[in-house]
Amino acid sequence: MSGAPQLSLAGVAKRYGATVALDGLDLDVAEGRFFALFGPSSVGKTTTLRTICGLVRPDAGVIRIDGADVTHAPIRGRGVAMVFQSFALYPHLTVAQNLAYPLREAGVAGPEIRKRIGETTEMLRIAHRLANKPGTLSGGEQQRLALGRALIARPRILLLDEPLTNLDAKLRHDMRAELKRLHRTLGTTIVYATPDELEALSMGEEIAVMEAGRVVQRGAPDELYERPMNVYVAAKIGSPHMNLFPGRVTDDGRAVATALGAIPVTHGGLEPRAPVTLGVRPADVRIGEVAPAGAAAVAAPVSLIEPLGDVTIVSLATGDAPLRVLLPEAQALGVKRGARLPVVIEAKDVHLFRRGDGAAIARPT
Repeated sequence: MSGAPQLSLAGVAKRYGATVALDGLDLDVAEGRFFALFGPSSVGKTTTLRTICGLVRPDAGVIRIDGADVTHAPIRGRGVAMVFQSFALYPHLTVAQNLAYPLREAGVAGPEIRKRIGETTEMLRIAHRLANKPGTLSGGEQQRLALGRALIARPRILLLDEPLTNLDAKLRHDMRAELKRLHRTLGTTIVYATPDELEALSMGEEIAVMEAGRVVQRGAPDELYERPMNVYVAAKIGSPHMNLFPGRVTDDGRAVATALGAIPVTHGGLEPRAPVTLGVRPADVRIGEVAPAGAAAVAAPVSLIEPLGDVTIVSLATGDAPLRVLLPEAQALGVKRGARLPVVIEAKDVHLFRRGDGAAIARPT
């Protein structure tokens, strides 16, 4: 990222009575990025967006857009537009009137309004719906209209608050592709809040994982997947999620004793008998009876088989938590529920986390 970020939040805090919505949030977004805010409900994603656009005034901290302090600036003039989860369309107005509304409020001349409506509806493929009211549109068309009403004002930053939540699975898939296309076409900075890891990983060029009003880790999708900073991120990023098992470092420091057995590790400097959490991605567990050097062989009965088209999730009963294995469809065809399945876990694929604070223990590079 060259120069100053287009959007910067420093130490932003917000409380609602005893509830802490934002807890000293720090966040920088470069111009033109598709930036995803990811985390479950109630971690502060929506409050972050509403604070950026001026709908919420922070209790502390500074917000800058293009270097200017807008912490207490009015909503108008920030150059920010927001699309809400509910779409917030005017039901009594036509598509054209919904699109024209923010421009008329801003004092844009009639010819320019008509020009922008034409450009926007062509880009969003709803030009044939100009005379329709929102109630007669499909869910995807309503979503496009909500986007169009935000984009027509030509904002510098577009904020999207879980915009696909109310759509069915196929429409969500189509709209993910549509949003990526729009971003490539317009180059507008987008901050996209979502609790859906598939949306975050497939759309975000950079992702900030939030917990309790703070960003706990940010980075590119592959960085978060391959090098989670703690158990929280490891459990949130990846589908299916990382297998996590409590364990204890062996006396020689070269393995971790778990419900799966002793799993070799490559992490150096481990304290003997230290309590840790061992993690391994389902995609990194492979079928096999013989463990090569630096690997462990595990066998356990199959408790659940979940076909997902070209891949299948197979869960093995290994005590309190199952061991999930991600297999290609062809390889999973011979797997039967109740049968013991031998698998191999290699030391190079093992993640370790401190039991106390959940922080990742670094592996040798």
